[in-house]
Amino acid sequence: MNSKITAIKENIGKVIVGNETTADCLLSVLLCGGHCLLEDVPGTGKTVLAKALAASINIPFRRIQFTPDLLPSDITGIYYFNKKTEEFIFRPGPVFAGIILGDEINRATPRTQSALLECMAERQVTIEGETHRLSSPFFVIATQNPIESSGTFPLPEAQLDRFMMKLSMEKPDRSQSLDILNRYGDDSSFPDIAGVCSAEDILIMQKEASETHVSEVLKNYILDIIDNTGKQSEVSGGAGTRGALDLLHSAKAYAYISGRDYVVPEDIKLLAPYVLSHRLILSGSSKWNSVQSEGIVKRVLDGTAVPTERWN
Repeated sequence: MNSKITAIKENIGKVIVGNETTADCLLSVLLCGGHCLLEDVPGTGKTVLAKALAASINIPFRRIQFTPDLLPSDITGIYYFNKKTEEFIFRPGPVFAGIILGDEINRATPRTQSALLECMAERQVTIEGETHRLSSPFFVIATQNPIESSGTFPLPEAQLDRFMMKLSMEKPDRSQSLDILNRYGDDSSFPDIAGVCSAEDILIMQKEASETHVSEVLKNYILDIIDNTGKQSEVSGGAGTRGALDLLHSAKAYAYISGRDYVVPEDIKLLAPYVLSHRLILSGSSKWNSVQSEGIVKRVLDGTAVPTERWN
């Protein structure tokens, strides 16, 4: 395993108890150049996990608290008139950073949510007809509460599809809960975490992860899974080409952070619910039921033949 990856995971472990799979998936998204949606009830550590990852990397980090009165310009920036120089000057918004935490993204209006679409898809912002490039790497981590609907605006399918994975925090067992009480019983402040890698390190690891080997048999296995999501009776729209590509790229990154230079079927089976469940368009009253979507993807995995060969 790459020593930088090990150091980042150790840093996260100083703050978050358990949640190793969630942390590995979050790192996989980062190494794919994708974006992640953390969806869980309040108080589970979503924001803390995002802050721990950001603190481990020496690149600019900005947190945007999404509220109903937040405007697109509050995210992207604005041009303002400078009376002293008598010219318009661009003031960049918080999106001009390496890691962005969009806290409670579904509390903002659809107009404001859409301000992130161009940023996430093309790594750029167009304001007053002028295009501004964003930094590289550029990683958006958005959080939302799945059980509260008052004062929220559900993310449209086009916005959801921009997120490579939708993750939730793992529920701690009794011993882990006791560890949390002992660790933070006296001081609940965020601990000091030293940065362990740079933007250049991330870009190098992104390139290395992209070179992870995936056999043709496994690529066809991914396509079988994608095709089968659209054949379920509860689904009116299955995962598409972007879902297939995201599953392929995330499997490469997950194998890389696991210390392998090749992908195995278990990587795909583990990641498929996180990559595909939020992309399914369900029919009827179950349209927004994320639990049912995950169950459908797991049923698809159970019903899709797993290929076997020597993957390395």
